[in-house]
Amino acid sequence: MRIRNFVLLLMGLGVLHSLRAEPPAAASPAQIAPTASKVAAPTSAPPASTAPNGAAPDPRERIARQIASRIPGVRAEELHASPIPGIYELARGTDIAYISSDGRYAISGDLIEVASNDNLTEARRREARAKLIEAIPESQMVVFGPRNPRYTITVFTDVDCAYCRQLHSQIAQYNQLGIRVRYLFYPRSGPNTESWTKAEEVWCSANRNDALTNAKRGIPLAAKPCANNPVARHYALGQDFGLQGTPAIVMPSGELVAGYLPPAALAQHLKESRPAS
Repeated sequence: MRIRNFVLLLMGLGVLHSLRAEPPAAASPAQIAPTASKVAAPTSAPPASTAPNGAAPDPRERIARQIASRIPGVRAEELHASPIPGIYELARGTDIAYISSDGRYAISGDLIEVASNDNLTEARRREARAKLIEAIPESQMVVFGPRNPRYTITVFTDVDCAYCRQLHSQIAQYNQLGIRVRYLFYPRSGPNTESWTKAEEVWCSANRNDALTNAKRGIPLAAKPCANNPVARHYALGQDFGLQGTPAIVMPSGELVAGYLPPAALAQHLKESRPAS
């Protein structure tokens, strides 16, 4: 079971749930995620193996065994000691939950440091998003950018999404402001649909940049879907990120902005959130 599905189950039952109990059987304008100005590195824990010289085994091994019936495939390496004594962070990609050290309870929700008002869970999500985006080579993206960009963002897009079309109609303005836009495909209708086919046709065109621009203008493409295109991989990543709509903008920090931002507003947000590079 994915952590997100597990957390949704917990939300239906309340914030705190005993793991020993039986459980019951299109984007709006942009909303910026809560503040996550610093990443709370998980407290260091020993490698997930029995310690030498007869020392006590890693407690994460025991916790993983206890919760395995509820979260199949869970590994000790996915558990990290959180800033709260006796509570472990369970992280799979951008999915994060918290597990008590006795393996009996799971906590659904974000961890906030009261003194600083920092959202430590969101900071960890951003870190995970940035790493997952970094793992996709730019040769598997459609990129529009100036010669010397100041910022690079990654945008999940749907050829038929109205706000996506609005964003792309201003691509020259984003570029003029030093913003390099890397597109990933996220046909909201899913596989085997017209929007999915259009995304594949864009990728399989001789000039993908021109093809994407034409597709967003409603111009039919001559190219046909081809094998080994990245649409399914892009879509799966968007699902892992929990996307609810498009466009979905991933900032260099891993922050996820759900929705369209005009060029000037996006440039200002990038300037405030991270120095130019």
